[in-house]
Amino acid sequence: MPSRPALPRLDLDLLRTFAAVADAGGISRAAERLRLAQPTVSLQLRRLEDGLGHRLLARTPRSLRLTAEGEDLLSYARRILALADEAVARLSPDALRGVVRLGTPEDFATANLAGVLARFAASHPAIALEVTTDLTLNLLDRFGRGEFDLVLVKREPQGPGGGVRVWREPLVWAARDPTPFEGGATLPLVVSPHPCVYRKRAMAALDAAGRPWRVAYTSTSLAGAQAAVRAGLGVTVLPRGMVPPGLATLDASHGAPALPDTEVALLRAAVVSPPARRLGDHIVQALERAA
Repeated sequence: MPSRPALPRLDLDLLRTFAAVADAGGISRAAERLRLAQPTVSLQLRRLEDGLGHRLLARTPRSLRLTAEGEDLLSYARRILALADEAVARLSPDALRGVVRLGTPEDFATANLAGVLARFAASHPAIALEVTTDLTLNLLDRFGRGEFDLVLVKREPQGPGGGVRVWREPLVWAARDPTPFEGGATLPLVVSPHPCVYRKRAMAALDAAGRPWRVAYTSTSLAGAQAAVRAGLGVTVLPRGMVPPGLATLDASHGAPALPDTEVALLRAAVVSPPARRLGDHIVQALERAA
């Protein structure tokens, strides 16, 4: 039988560069993250494209997007790189080991953190993660008592200092139906216990609009708040990406007052172990790419 032609080989370094460009949305930002010169990144991309015989990126002076072949390859590249990193981490004699204690708000962990932590765990199998979800006030209190190595907290947007901002959250009103702001009746609110950034946002926005309100339901959990809103007990404030199916997202067209953004910041203990330092860096980098 005639021998089959040899398939092109995939170079892990080229795949890593390609994935970095896709994540960063451009060659210049990817070069900064990879600590490479832009011409080097461009050359590696051309080598990968030439080896596979396909264009992977469609470039214009102002934009860069994946081709259909690029989208297909990116899915494989992520899995290949994750497996390669996992193998190296597992077999490395000086692999990081230990326990990292992370505190995070429940809704942020549910919507934004699971994949980030899963990728870290796969790459660092000798590091055990202890993740606790709670209200920001409780997280800060326990962080001050030394119960966490790292903590993610919701806060008012602010400049440098007091941790590293890792996420910006556009907030919206959510309700069972789109009509609660019609008329001038007292608006029932579903909120978390005081103090809570979302609670503060809701009350301040309604006060500024001259709209009367009352706290109709208080819940310490995201699931409890969503259930109360589904039952028609009141309206609530949620990050835009956290409004579940079945609830209406309300804005100015529904008579709802505007809500300023809030943010999530990462705080690190004064003294952290190498595994905790590695996880903190991973969270910052991963969420920066996702933002």
